[in-house]
Amino acid sequence: MQHLAHFLNYIKYEKRYSEHTVTAYEKDLDQFILFGSEMVGDFCLVEVDYHLIRQWVISLMDQGLTVVSVKRKLSTLRSLYKFLLREGLMNKNPTDLVMVPRSGKKLPQFVQEKEMDRLLDLSFFTDDFTGLRDKAVISLFYGTGMRLSELKGIRMNDLRIQEKIVKVLGKRNKERLIPFPSEIAQELNNYLGVRNELFGDSNSYLFVTDKGEQIYDKLLYRIVRKYLSLVTTMEKRSPHILRHSYATHLLNRGADLNAIKELLGHASLAATQVYTHTSFEKLKKIYNLAHPRA
Repeated sequence: MQHLAHFLNYIKYEKRYSEHTVTAYEKDLDQFILFGSEMVGDFCLVEVDYHLIRQWVISLMDQGLTVVSVKRKLSTLRSLYKFLLREGLMNKNPTDLVMVPRSGKKLPQFVQEKEMDRLLDLSFFTDDFTGLRDKAVISLFYGTGMRLSELKGIRMNDLRIQEKIVKVLGKRNKERLIPFPSEIAQELNNYLGVRNELFGDSNSYLFVTDKGEQIYDKLLYRIVRKYLSLVTTMEKRSPHILRHSYATHLLNRGADLNAIKELLGHASLAATQVYTHTSFEKLKKIYNLAHPRA
């Protein structure tokens, strides 16, 4: 391809890359072009979008390549598209929206959507104070992604059920508002009806024990472990797993990463990007189902 030849001449004669490096670049790009030609009938380098590049990354990972190797190949592709962009052959770099999971970083575990649906839709919770409270706790953890300390600290006046918004106090004493769906508003109303009947205004905290005292960490852990054990065999069953599940499911359904960052209360986007591995998992399934040679 003409564009590829121009790029290889550029890195060889202007950038003065070694012969070994140029050969490695050429090999990486030939692999991408072969993949693109198999995926797209009329393949053209300057018409590539980030979807195709992500699929290529997924296919490389499926072949068992290490994260380091995949990153190197993606770096080669980035260099090519920076060159094409500078030459005026493209108006944006399609590799900008493609990321590879960090090597050596433990990826967050999460509960599958169908398992959460089972837990919240079937009759696992009793209709007494404990059951209604526990369901509201699980629903709010999963429906807002808040941290344990944030949920424990919610006071009655932080909750705006009519507006479906709750105010929480996050890290570094930073307040944020988190929306929640109508279903959670109903769960909270059910719980509050019994809570207020039993304890009235004796405690300003939203979630209380069966003695009317502020709920505590160990009890919240027990609640989450108890109910998650009914639907999943995961070893880790903690409130933070529900936070991971919230972020993962939002991303898999197309939510913007910056929006997820704000909802989670992350200080920087880097902390949120760990969840992008799930989009790779989803795309891998699509690739395996759709590609004739998968």
